[in-house]
Amino acid sequence: MLKTIAIVTLVVNSLAGVEPAWQQGLDYRAAVHAEVSAELARAWDAPAMAGQPYVLMRPASGAGTLVRLIEAPAGTEVPEPYMTHGWNALELLAMDPDALEQSLPEAGFRVIGPPADLGTGEGAPRAMQVVGPGKELLYLTRLSPGGGYELGVAQSPVDRPFIVVVGGARIEALRDFYRDALGLSVGETMHWRITGLARAHGLGLDTRFPLSLATLPGPFALELDGYPEGAVQRPRAAGALPGGLAMVSFTADSLDAAQVAWRHRPQRVWDYPYDGRRVAAGIGPAGEWIELIEDRPLP
Repeated sequence: MLKTIAIVTLVVNSLAGVEPAWQQGLDYRAAVHAEVSAELARAWDAPAMAGQPYVLMRPASGAGTLVRLIEAPAGTEVPEPYMTHGWNALELLAMDPDALEQSLPEAGFRVIGPPADLGTGEGAPRAMQVVGPGKELLYLTRLSPGGGYELGVAQSPVDRPFIVVVGGARIEALRDFYRDALGLSVGETMHWRITGLARAHGLGLDTRFPLSLATLPGPFALELDGYPEGAVQRPRAAGALPGGLAMVSFTADSLDAAQVAWRHRPQRVWDYPYDGRRVAAGIGPAGEWIELIEDRPLP
């Protein structure tokens, strides 16, 4: 049912503080500067977002997946990484994490996990973790051609999002939702060390957390994490999107097939990059906002 990740939306307290960091550190480029239209805010059933300035950015590679930075409306709290349920981390393809470890602090990113190999043997993924000036948690990962992951390879020093991480109190609820309601292929639950999550909650670094991977037909995936008891529901100002990594937008063959309680009935949105396609938004079991964009030709 879902096809690709089209847009990842970050709600930040200072657009002027985050956009230049993405330009300098990640070489992301602005595609559109605009304000959230009343039409789009209505599709989200989030009237407080209407009129909020935003920028759509894309990587230097020109890949189609966009990152949307929106200035938070008054009363929005942007949480610290790992502390709340919902979308928590964005994983970007990268060419050289070791070089990024040296350059990103100059652009305002804080390294919280230095580059390390994820596995053994030649061609093992190599990844690092940083927090940006908008409290955005980013994983920057090098995948090698022929590595067997089928998630793509970076075509620019920092390329497109390829995995988004959602954390919730019950991993089985997440697995059921993405398999049954949205038609993804969901792998078995494993238990992995997630050192950043353990550190944020004062747990031993050897603590293992339940984790599952939900894959899309295209070169994208969702990481479903079971979060510890110290994580809480993310607060949200009335009529607004949640702060931080707020929403992931997917293309889909049909909105009618999704078993999601829409916040507003599906409607056509003419803003770029929707371009007249039908759009609807709902909320998943961990409080994560999901937007579906119907990938059909206009009638």
